[in-house]
Amino acid sequence: MAFGLMAFASASCLNLSPQDQLSGDDLWGKPGDYESFANIFYGWIPDFGTVYDNTHADKRSDLVRDKGGINLFAAGTNAVPQGDGEYGGPYSNIRRCNILLENAVTYGNKSEIAQYIGEAYFFRAWNYFQLMQKFGDVIIADHTIDVDDALMTAKRNDRSEVCDFIIEDLRKATELMKPTADLPEGRVGVEGAYAFMARVALFEGTWQKFRSNEARGKELCGIAADAADKVIKSGKFELFAPVALGDSAQKYMFILEDVQSNPAGLNKSANKEYIIKRCYDVTLKTVGRNLTTEVLANAQLVSSKFAEMYLCSDGLPIEKSPLFKGYQTIKSEWQNRDNRMRYTLMRPGDSFWDASQAKSRLDWSGSADELARARYSNFVPNWGSGYFPQKWATERYLGTDDKNASYDWPALRYAEVLLTYAEAVYERDDKISDEDLNKSLNLVRQRVNKKMPALTNAFVNANGLDMRQEIRRERTIEFFQEGFRIDDLRRWKTAEKEMPGNFTGIRYVGEWKTRWPNPGMITDNDDHLIVESGRVWAERNYLHPLPVDQLQLNPNLGQNPGW
Repeated sequence: MAFGLMAFASASCLNLSPQDQLSGDDLWGKPGDYESFANIFYGWIPDFGTVYDNTHADKRSDLVRDKGGINLFAAGTNAVPQGDGEYGGPYSNIRRCNILLENAVTYGNKSEIAQYIGEAYFFRAWNYFQLMQKFGDVIIADHTIDVDDALMTAKRNDRSEVCDFIIEDLRKATELMKPTADLPEGRVGVEGAYAFMARVALFEGTWQKFRSNEARGKELCGIAADAADKVIKSGKFELFAPVALGDSAQKYMFILEDVQSNPAGLNKSANKEYIIKRCYDVTLKTVGRNLTTEVLANAQLVSSKFAEMYLCSDGLPIEKSPLFKGYQTIKSEWQNRDNRMRYTLMRPGDSFWDASQAKSRLDWSGSADELARARYSNFVPNWGSGYFPQKWATERYLGTDDKNASYDWPALRYAEVLLTYAEAVYERDDKISDEDLNKSLNLVRQRVNKKMPALTNAFVNANGLDMRQEIRRERTIEFFQEGFRIDDLRRWKTAEKEMPGNFTGIRYVGEWKTRWPNPGMITDNDDHLIVESGRVWAERNYLHPLPVDQLQLNPNLGQNPGW
């Protein structure tokens, strides 16, 4: 009977890690012990799986889909799972954080281990945010759990309590952690804790504001703005915009390696934008995925909705700008657009290289010999949706398996801090000054668009724009394929509008009819090719269902509404 109880309890998400190996007195006698234990936490930072598919991936949104089939989450037809590692996994991680924190209580000179205590608070907050984003209400476990602990059969804490707990953990982390510049490469510093606090508070602030809890929402947006402002004022990070790369700077930031991977020969040391990152190395630890094959004119199709979000070079949407050239040729819609469009997506007529020996770059000179090697020369995207990404696709030879890329994954970068600041200020005050726009959003907007007009209140008013919509546009464009879009739609409570309906491709008019004579798809009323139809979104889809196995272990958890 007792054995059966132990087996039942140890299967619970709150009690996954074995206790006997993690609490010995000899493990916690010197600072190096805490450092070694804290090193485990860094394996929890997300990686390039986000480009393929996970809870946060753009493939679960309205922007990207697999060419191979329907994503159940994007279609709104996912079901209650039997099990879900994204429920149990974070609790296992939280338990490890609690173990370090509990052992630190009796350590003599806490200044010696302050950074690692701070990391335990930070990563506990990180894991709780993953739970709250996905499931809403969750159980708060601020200590390690034994089999007879009341939390084993507890009800879930309200998401507001969870959010407050996360922010308090991050405040503790900021009091303990060192500046990033004083830490080894890849370790999270005080700026990372503030930047993540801004992310959490903005998410929950807007979640609450757009669900009729305006006072709570504005309070949290104020916390987000203040935390982001601290990172900005630290002056420790900057947008990656080297003059040598010009308008292509952002493209090459995402594939920057410590071997030649760009025309200027820059390496990772030139990038001061990544605040929290998953680190890879060309000899010690490569990505291990063929990202280039995944994204470059292959497995991932981009929606017309996303392509049409890019502004014209005069800062106006295509429906308002006199510079927009329409759709009569395969290149016309790409003219006079935000430079991020041509460097994030694959522009017709351009050349693109891949990671294979025969089709990779020679020296990034653009010479005739190099152009002759291109995987796609004078690209004509006459299949799929007609729109394809190039973000995350390298141009250098990666070896025989094409999996040896070593660029870092930006778990949180400075551009996010800037755009979080702008959005948080606007949602806190229902307005934003030109001064605040210029210290935040306009830096991102004009990084590779030096001549594009700044977003100002006068510009918005003169052109009949909506400030909130423009702030959200910048965020959507900037963070394409970095795992933000579906969570943004959920917190803004706009998924019910944006997710249903058709996933569409190019407007099948003009030159397209000769370049792509048999697309095999019908068109909608605006001449877009319909790639996928029938998507739905119900209120229940704003939260994920709790898995069956956890409800069986603890019936007091209760299921999320509608599931």
